[in-house]
Amino acid sequence: MDVLKITPRGYCHGVVEAIRAAKQTAKARPGEKIRMLGYLVHNTHVTDELQANGIQLIDRDSRLDGLDTIDEGTVIFTAHGVSPAVKAKAAERGLNMVDATCSDVVVTHDLVKDLAERGYDVVYVGRRGHPEPEGVIGEAPGKVHLVQDPEDVDALDIKNDKIAVTCQTTLSIWDTAAMIKRVRDKYPQTEAYNEICRATQDRQEAAVEAAKDCDVVIVVGSERSSNSKRLVQVVQELAHKPAYLVDTASDIKPEWLQGKGRVGVTSGASTPTQLTREVIEYLEAL
Repeated sequence: MDVLKITPRGYCHGVVEAIRAAKQTAKARPGEKIRMLGYLVHNTHVTDELQANGIQLIDRDSRLDGLDTIDEGTVIFTAHGVSPAVKAKAAERGLNMVDATCSDVVVTHDLVKDLAERGYDVVYVGRRGHPEPEGVIGEAPGKVHLVQDPEDVDALDIKNDKIAVTCQTTLSIWDTAAMIKRVRDKYPQTEAYNEICRATQDRQEAAVEAAKDCDVVIVVGSERSSNSKRLVQVVQELAHKPAYLVDTASDIKPEWLQGKGRVGVTSGASTPTQLTREVIEYLEAL
């Protein structure tokens, strides 16, 4: 089968840095109990490898709840970032802390903290239940308003004249632009700060453009991965081509490829290269 390898794809700098930090921590502290507070990056294969290296996964609904299960050793904060309250609680419990937060997410934390200190209410476009919004909102509790859907914007009732809007780093660039516009239509004085990271933007734009020359697109990534799911979404909605998310080559269904001549392959920012390579090799052998 004709396979178009869409680039860029795979690991972004934030994922590379987080994995390196975790592995260096395990190597430098043999015999010490080391936990990652949630999935370091949203890929189960990466998580399994880290656990094999002695780093235990603590997976709870909130990072604060997760800390209650850790009473000694080292805690690694994931690439998605954590709130100041989580850092304070870890310090209170006497834990050694390794912060693997993506530098792009740190920028958003600093932005929201600064805006709140200057008296702004911040509308934050993000996905409920994702750890990145949890951490950012924790920079200014009560001053950050999470919106996921247009209806959430419509329901806002902010009295403050000073309003800003920003966003999670891994969303659809097109959906986010529409959400920011909706906020500014409702509150014309709103200052906009689009914080979608370059890696997310580049991968989405490349996928949409390449999909025009494909019959179907396969995205290699985890169901947990926001940016992987957004790649599927933008191909379907903007390139109007079928697109499917797979964890490994074994997830590919023959009916997806029936009557198709060319398949595009890309992958999320936390997907190991080997998994994508196996998908490409499987498709090329058909």
